[in-house]
Amino acid sequence: MSDVRQHADDIHDQFSDHLDVSVEDVEERLATLVDEYKVPMDEARRSVTNHYLEEAGLERDDLSSGSSEAVNVEDIEEPEEWVDLTAKVIELWDPRSDSVAQVGLLGDPTGTIKFTKWAKSDLPALEEGGVYSLQNVVTDEYQGRYSVKLNSTTVIEERDEDIEVGDDTSEIEGALIDMQSGSGLIKRCPEDDCTRVLQNGRCNEHGEVEGEFDLRIKAVVDDGLDAHEVIFDKDATENLTGLSLEEAKDMAMDALDTTVVADEIAADIVGTYYRIEGPTFGRYVLADDVTELDGPADAEELLIKARSM
Repeated sequence: MSDVRQHADDIHDQFSDHLDVSVEDVEERLATLVDEYKVPMDEARRSVTNHYLEEAGLERDDLSSGSSEAVNVEDIEEPEEWVDLTAKVIELWDPRSDSVAQVGLLGDPTGTIKFTKWAKSDLPALEEGGVYSLQNVVTDEYQGRYSVKLNSTTVIEERDEDIEVGDDTSEIEGALIDMQSGSGLIKRCPEDDCTRVLQNGRCNEHGEVEGEFDLRIKAVVDDGLDAHEVIFDKDATENLTGLSLEEAKDMAMDALDTTVVADEIAADIVGTYYRIEGPTFGRYVLADDVTELDGPADAEELLIKARSM
């Protein structure tokens, strides 16, 4: 089976319950983009999927991948995956949008994770303190913080049991030895409920968009035994560097180059020792509380460590 045909089969399976469309029709659309217009397959697939979403009047979260895997909260390390969770509702928050029915925090023995339940999904309400089996939820990510979305394909089953929720807070003391790409002044997709970082002005889901500026640091901190990946969101970055988002935008505009912001931040923080506390989401520690420490900052040794990773 050709690569185009395989992708066509996958797309057809997703829409077969919503549209009267044949595999051949899907394959023809993909082949036109890939063969005639030389569009990369992943972009062609997104384009064709978006076409059928619009035709069916659906959102991307309404589509099931066809299968989902039972996981723990700590296992969620990638966005846009379909999973099953058994978790306790720790707290509920007030939704900020009419499109959201409920939003809050779920937990299991391995940690906690934010959830969003869409209003249009018409799912039963979750209660604080309740334990639920949630089948077919989709994962999402924002600044290293993973979440799950409950949609029209999700199945909710209340469980007559309790769950002891694990503590996912980490504390690291060590040298910040590297600042990774994707740090500094970045742009995010402005579409509702999408916070993806743009690559060359494109969102993986919404294509070319006029992005909104944000500030972050993706760093590697070495505690002497292990290297930890740490994410500083806008507030944490501003507190750490003293550089505000507006100042970063002005700096980039003066230089006609956004990379100067990352260079300026790196010169200020790489080689410095910190104590960092915050929740762990997947492989990332999110910096909530940061204290600068005195330490034997050997710049040459730190550089060698960073380059060897």
